[in-house]
Amino acid sequence: MNIIPVRKAIIDDLDYIAAIDCDVIQNDSRKHILKTAIQEQKCLVGEISGKIEGFLTFHTDFFECSFISLVIVSPTARRKGLASRLIKEFIRQSPTEKVFSSTNESNTLMQKVFDSLGFKQSGIVHNLDEGDPEMIYFILQ
Repeated sequence: MNIIPVRKAIIDDLDYIAAIDCDVIQNDSRKHILKTAIQEQKCLVGEISGKIEGFLTFHTDFFECSFISLVIVSPTARRKGLASRLIKEFIRQSPTEKVFSSTNESNTLMQKVFDSLGFKQSGIVHNLDEGDPEMIYFILQ
């Protein structure tokens, strides 16, 4: 299996990243958040066949730990290992020893990704999405 190239996003990537995000969530409401993440060098992109097909954003102000806030993969590029590759690369270069992330209880595919990468469940937050609790995951770098 070929290794999927992952790199820090640059501002020229914004339209590609925003298009993938819009394709997944059906609106462009996070474009300004994505732009800020790129400007702060807190966004990674993954490419398949030279085309950006997914991205990861993070921040480091979650109790002074890294928190992966978004892992988004184009619907046409799913099930190719891109989400796992983005997460692995982020863990490798994380500025903090502890890395957290989360997913909805209904997102069993993302839960499987976290489990396969060695993340442990660390808690549940209710009342973010009505009827679909947020499951918190954790791993040591």
